[in-house]
Amino acid sequence: MTKPLWSSADIEAATGGKATTPFDITGISIDTRTLQAGDLFVALKDIRDGHDFVDNAFEAGATGALTSWQIGSHPQIVSGDVLDALEMLGIAARSRSGAIRSAVTGSVGKTSVKEMLAQIYRAAGTAHWSVKSFNNHWGVPLTLARMPEETERAIFEIGMSTPGEIAPRSKMVRPNISIVTKIAGAHLEGLGSLEAVAQEKGDIFAGLEMNGHAILPIDDEFYSSLKSRALNHCPTANILTFGESDGADARLIKTDVSDHGTKATIDVRGEVVEISLAATGHHWAMNAACALLAATLTGISAKIASEALLGFGPPPGRGTIETLALPSGGEVTLIDDAYNANPESIRAALNSLNLRTSDARRLIALGEMLEIGAASDAEHAGLAAPIAETGPEAVFLAGVNMKHLSDALPGTIQQHFAVKANDLFELLISHLSHGDVLLIKGSNASGMGTLANRLREWSAAGQQLMERAAESDARVNNVI
Repeated sequence: MTKPLWSSADIEAATGGKATTPFDITGISIDTRTLQAGDLFVALKDIRDGHDFVDNAFEAGATGALTSWQIGSHPQIVSGDVLDALEMLGIAARSRSGAIRSAVTGSVGKTSVKEMLAQIYRAAGTAHWSVKSFNNHWGVPLTLARMPEETERAIFEIGMSTPGEIAPRSKMVRPNISIVTKIAGAHLEGLGSLEAVAQEKGDIFAGLEMNGHAILPIDDEFYSSLKSRALNHCPTANILTFGESDGADARLIKTDVSDHGTKATIDVRGEVVEISLAATGHHWAMNAACALLAATLTGISAKIASEALLGFGPPPGRGTIETLALPSGGEVTLIDDAYNANPESIRAALNSLNLRTSDARRLIALGEMLEIGAASDAEHAGLAAPIAETGPEAVFLAGVNMKHLSDALPGTIQQHFAVKANDLFELLISHLSHGDVLLIKGSNASGMGTLANRLREWSAAGQQLMERAAESDARVNNVI
């Protein structure tokens, strides 16, 4: 029998709420569409009010609900503000567990480093981690509240969109290890400058436990200010670094990028290890150096951690490499990096494309970058040179901000522009030929992820038609 994650009595004690009837839960959900039998349904108020879905939650198998007022006769904990109660439950989960807690933030790479550490931690024992990118005001307390008492190692992703969001989440997690991956031009619209981004990201150290470890990118232009920020928040912090500089605690010695992945040699605190990833690009090796360093601080050797990373592939939409069959025959390689975009991450994706050794035609489909502030026009136009370096067969651009890039591209490059990503679909499929490599990238709200999904559906539908035609031909031949 599965051990309960929480009893209603435990939830009462943590939140100050009142149970309508005793119950046990084995998980926690905020979405009835993904809720599992045995879950506690947390009726958060966001775009929609979760209280409107309590009945649906119990129909889906919930054994209890966390609500602000009693709804029907369902087993539930009634506890004032639901988000406050979830936060208190998360803090209680942290307090009862002896887990070594790591927390990561950064303008780029934080989800990838989180996923790498989750893979390493799972291989070494009982682990807990943020699912997807649950890194905001409800994602962090939800991840904490879901943490089983017996967890040995946990990794939390902490993000932001406006000033003042990271510090309270760090204080909630109280990490033993805090990580900043890189400072780049993301969320400039809300913060105004890279300096402000660095200051906000540096608040990951606000909750760092005494004598905890602060991991910093040594080659970042904001390294010194991040170090000062860490020591201001936690004067007893141990400062460790990753990068390519000689003084780095995790030093990237050599990187070999191919069409099939990335291999690298990394010196992690004096232990030299080799890694092999199913992800293409120098930045993946850098992410691995960061993750390996963090893992060694939890008692895992660099060798064991590097072996756990063998074959690591990027999370969905963050550089996954797929083969799509063409309905007319043949196949193309899709690099789906459509989850999000900022100037740094697009340049990294283009650099990875440029490092591919095959002679395949390269097609690039980019959606506009959002939330990058006053420099948006220049940042979009500034992508023209790195795009040209890849030698693309054609470029497909979506979103009004991409007009600045369209105007800046050399006239020798074939390009297509549309206000909406969906309007590129027919143009894109008409250009695809056997052997092509297609990179798709853009901000999450740009619609490029939907475009990638449409390509998958188009490919699958074409395959089904071909299979049916083959079956029909086989039946005719058998009759004859």
